[in-house]
Amino acid sequence: MTVVVDNCSKWYGHVLGVSDVSWQLRGGIVGLLGPNGAGKSTLIKMMAGLLRPSRGSLTVFGKSPFHDVAVRRRIGYAPEHEKTWDELTALELVTVMARLAGVAPHDARGAAERALAQMGMTDAMHRRVRGFSKGMRQRTKLATAIAHDPDFLLLDEPLTGVDPIARVDIVERIRKLAAAGKTVVVSSHVLYEIESLTSEIVVIYRGQVLAEGNVYEIRKLIDRHPHRIRVECDRPRDIAAELATADHVARIVFERGGVLIETRDPDRCYDALAQVVIDRGIVVSALSSPDNNLGAVFEYLTGESRGRA
Repeated sequence: MTVVVDNCSKWYGHVLGVSDVSWQLRGGIVGLLGPNGAGKSTLIKMMAGLLRPSRGSLTVFGKSPFHDVAVRRRIGYAPEHEKTWDELTALELVTVMARLAGVAPHDARGAAERALAQMGMTDAMHRRVRGFSKGMRQRTKLATAIAHDPDFLLLDEPLTGVDPIARVDIVERIRKLAAAGKTVVVSSHVLYEIESLTSEIVVIYRGQVLAEGNVYEIRKLIDRHPHRIRVECDRPRDIAAELATADHVARIVFERGGVLIETRDPDRCYDALAQVVIDRGIVVSALSSPDNNLGAVFEYLTGESRGRA
């Protein structure tokens, strides 16, 4: 077992960061999902050994990461927000971080070069960090996390600010790390980012674990409630007329330039909608679902209303 969290809480004065979390992590890639302020970073910092639980226990490889230096050296941590020495080159920065993580002085530069190569930064390793784009800074930060060849990686929002092409590349590189036998925890507040990496997730909200397991099973929680489909098109009344009598349609609302359909069976509704569009020759400019996102999952898990747009 890589990580065991047992009734773990962390508070800062009167502010609660994590509340009575119990969780076990065996291996592979796990997505830690939650909105900003949910407690993701607090939990990650405790697993990294940077924070000590206020109550309960947390072990990594059977030891406390807060007290055991040997365990901390098996952990690679890429924080959400970093403060770097921007006057250094990427190679100089990663070399320094490798030394701090316990790599021998005569091995540190080679380890840094290999880590930067793994993150696709070979051509830029001699450039100063201050001139890097957000994507290049993220890659460099990930290189600092893997330079000492850790067994357990904690990546806090590693895809924030990264353009779509770079995101695909970084996701593939993280997958390769897991394929090489490393356990990886990746935090995000964006569901599709995690879906591109893994199907195993932990949903955290207000410092508590609300659900864990396969992402597709958790997303089925949405379908226990009427599912909304928004169609922007040239003839919304034609769509409404065709679908109004369908037994799976609960409600139809006209909006500016389109129609919002609430359905109890999303799969049947999408099939019926496609057939109507084809048969009637309707021009659809946009198709979306306000419920096909992480916010909807949280709404149904917490029972809180986020508004019905």
